[in-house]
Amino acid sequence: MGRYDGKVVLISGIGAGMGRQAAKRFAAEGAKVVGCDLDTARLDATAAEIRAAGGEVTGFTVDAGDPQQVSQWIDDAVATYGAIDVLYNNAGWQAPFRTIDELPIEDWQRNINLELNLVFYAVHYAWPHLKAARGVIVNIGSIAGIRGVEFIPQNVHGSAKGGVINLTQQLAVEGGPFGIRAVCISPGFIETEATAFLVNDPPPPLKETWDRIPLRRVGQPDDIVNAALFLASAEASWITGVNLVVDGGGSVLG
Repeated sequence: MGRYDGKVVLISGIGAGMGRQAAKRFAAEGAKVVGCDLDTARLDATAAEIRAAGGEVTGFTVDAGDPQQVSQWIDDAVATYGAIDVLYNNAGWQAPFRTIDELPIEDWQRNINLELNLVFYAVHYAWPHLKAARGVIVNIGSIAGIRGVEFIPQNVHGSAKGGVINLTQQLAVEGGPFGIRAVCISPGFIETEATAFLVNDPPPPLKETWDRIPLRRVGQPDDIVNAALFLASAEASWITGVNLVVDGGGSVLG
């Protein structure tokens, strides 16, 4: 028996990285996973791996930054399974790290859409179904949303993720009377296919940062997914509105 037997779990961005691992792990726990990704080939590869392991998954090609496509994804999920028990907002994009005076306005607007607005879109359209199921929202924030740093210009990334953290808190308040829980997980640096080069050959400022992490390693996708599996489960039924930092202790450093 898995913790998510019979539960319908929507996860965005399952084609790679943390989203891919989340889809695999929730399916292994018995969830009916409804995933989406902009990259159809990667989406299909993740779905094939889940099915080969005996899991249940349905995938849709979706641009999570397009509200109409997100609305259709939610409708398709409900048409397929009749409910939404967990909405896991994992999708995002590689933020531009440029100083405030060098960051084009268009890049700011695009990043806010692809790191903050897309969370609102999914929650907005899923809300009636989450109310019906007394469901759970899991949002992915970042330690960038809780502090500034001197080694990378994270102004737009930090602003967007700070918004995700604050939105989660408000969702917990608005959802509480309906039994909806909303939680946020804020990762530190996570090694994925897209970021492995920064671990294998980090530039000097980042190498010093990795070396100072109290637990002496960068994060792995499972570090985040392990937290999500707990927070979205019945074991966490009295936890809502939290922002759980999962970063090996890096954010406690001065």
